[in-house]
Amino acid sequence: MWLNSLGMKVLLAFVVGVALSIVLLLMSAAVVVDWRSNILSGHETLERTKELARKLVFDHHGRPVGLRREVDEVSWAFDSLKQETAYRVLDADGQVVLTSAAPDLFLASPEAALSRMRGRFDFEHDGVQMYGATEPVEHDGQRWYFQFAISLRLLDVIQRGFAVPFMSTGITVFSLVLFFVFGACAFVTLKYTLKPLRRLSAGAAAISPRSLHARLQLQSVPAEIAPLVESFNRVLDRLEQGYRTQQTFLASAAHELKTPLALIRAQIELMDGGEDRCALLNDVQHMTRQVQQLLQLAETSERYNYHFTEVDVAEVARQAVAYLQRMADSGVVVLQAPDPNASVLWLADRSALFTLLKNLLENAIQHAPPGTAVEVTVGASTLAVRDHGPGVSEADRARMFTRFWRSAARRDHGAGLGLAICQEIAQAHGWMLSVHRAEPGLLLKVCRATAADRTG
Repeated sequence: MWLNSLGMKVLLAFVVGVALSIVLLLMSAAVVVDWRSNILSGHETLERTKELARKLVFDHHGRPVGLRREVDEVSWAFDSLKQETAYRVLDADGQVVLTSAAPDLFLASPEAALSRMRGRFDFEHDGVQMYGATEPVEHDGQRWYFQFAISLRLLDVIQRGFAVPFMSTGITVFSLVLFFVFGACAFVTLKYTLKPLRRLSAGAAAISPRSLHARLQLQSVPAEIAPLVESFNRVLDRLEQGYRTQQTFLASAAHELKTPLALIRAQIELMDGGEDRCALLNDVQHMTRQVQQLLQLAETSERYNYHFTEVDVAEVARQAVAYLQRMADSGVVVLQAPDPNASVLWLADRSALFTLLKNLLENAIQHAPPGTAVEVTVGASTLAVRDHGPGVSEADRARMFTRFWRSAARRDHGAGLGLAICQEIAQAHGWMLSVHRAEPGLLLKVCRATAADRTG
């Protein structure tokens, strides 16, 4: 997954770029160090000749007598390395008027040297390759010619003994600074650049059918990502509109069915007794229950239908038990309510909590064998309903909260929406509704998270 990370890709691109820069830098340095052609060495000699020619010192007669003081400080090199480097000054006739070494070092007559007038020249002295250059100098209307020469072996010593080590050290230090300093800058930059994207991801993950009104915020979003965020928000607008339309249609259809069903029931009750009349009444009762549950499902799916207050869960549980007592008596099932003195406060919608408990108890009563008990227990953070029936297989437990799913062991003709409504209510409160195998029976448990309790 890290290969799909935008930040990791940018960071890897930076690392590869730095590595390539360092490799190219090392290769360029190696080429420069190994390239000892006449062009390179001769160019260096010519530039050095021009620099020294500008530092000639003349006496009051206008004749050259030496070099400036800053050059004199290193003039020992011309004395100690008389066979490796030297300079001399020629007049317009080619006569040597100033030299730092024996005149035969250049091995070229003044006339031959002056024939070049300007530029560099190569020669050998005692089998040693030498590079030389001539630079004309104008002073008080007179022209002088400054010549400078240096041996190739001295250039090699300077390059390999000093230039290469210092260059290698410089490249190493530069590479480390480039890698660590720029790497740290890239890491910090990417961290703060991608922070808005992480917030967008968290915001998108929090959107659910119960929070379709939420939208992704455009604050601090990079300009390149803003159009995508705006398009996503427009998609959410269309989804919310479609979802609201479906919910409205479901509620309207269920509401419109209530009146015809009531009229049909009234007409059937006026009929003479018989098996047909009882069957019709059962069918109408079944359809009425389905319509009522569809209305409840539409209401519980909308979070704005909830009003959260401090609710005594134990008291609501006792009310649900009293409400379903007649149903339990007809099935010869004993309902065990919480202790009359118990009081547990939760932050919840009282009506929705009553519906949740009623549906859980109805489900338990339908599956409890005659003569057994259905228990309701309330704790500080848990609410549980347990029956002592045959239970449900593991495969069926995974489908218990699916809409319109009905267990084969159910005794009535329910619509299969009761537990789905309970799931919607639990999720709207931030609770977790789960089913567990009990010995014997089945345990339906509601767990209240602390954070969800604080926020409602």
